[in-house]
Amino acid sequence: MKMNLADRRSIRRYTDQPVPQERLEELLSLAFRASNTGNMQTYSVIVTRDKERKRALAPLHFNQPCVLSASVVLTFCVDFRRFSDWCLASDAQPGYDNFLSFYGATIDSMLVAQAFASLAEQEGWGLCFLGTTNYNAAGICDALHLPQLVFPVTTVTLGWPDELPELSDRLPAQGLIHLESYQEGDVKALYAAKEALPQMRRFVEENGKRTLAQVFTDVRYPKESNEAFSDALLSAIQRQGFHL
Repeated sequence: MKMNLADRRSIRRYTDQPVPQERLEELLSLAFRASNTGNMQTYSVIVTRDKERKRALAPLHFNQPCVLSASVVLTFCVDFRRFSDWCLASDAQPGYDNFLSFYGATIDSMLVAQAFASLAEQEGWGLCFLGTTNYNAAGICDALHLPQLVFPVTTVTLGWPDELPELSDRLPAQGLIHLESYQEGDVKALYAAKEALPQMRRFVEENGKRTLAQVFTDVRYPKESNEAFSDALLSAIQRQGFHL
């Protein structure tokens, strides 16, 4: 079933029906029309279909079942290797192993990933972005044999949907839109509807907390874990040849 943006859901369960390779490449080619810095297209996409390779990736994504059940796993990467090699082959000296280049290519990679996601959902496919790419980037580099100046930014599992989950909640748009300059508002009022949702109340109770915010700060994304994973991520980025 095709979906419009207002109805979009993250899909984590898929049927056995394969995603056609030819159509996948057509939609990726369309996504490559997305805006990018200097029209350098400093990104690549690793397409994983092989079951053994997916098994190698699964632990790096905390063994989420969707990695194994998806028809395709797509890893969107920063790629300054290709552009730098072209420069060297053309009597030009590249200087793209720096933070600015990495940051720009990260944005461009995400623009392509989102453009593809929109096209794929219009095709009737289901997908899920995996934030776990940020936690185990070094292992993903090894599993996918990524060379220097290539780095994983996000992972998308893809297939034909075998579920129709409830829509995720979103904050009111008026709390996210700022006219002319940043405006600080009543954050408790902004988050009130989210906090009142039955599933969020259960979330708080199941985790033994008093507020929903405490679930995020103490359980899901605590400071200590964020700092440890930040160190690992920075180390992985530098290992791939980017000097931050």
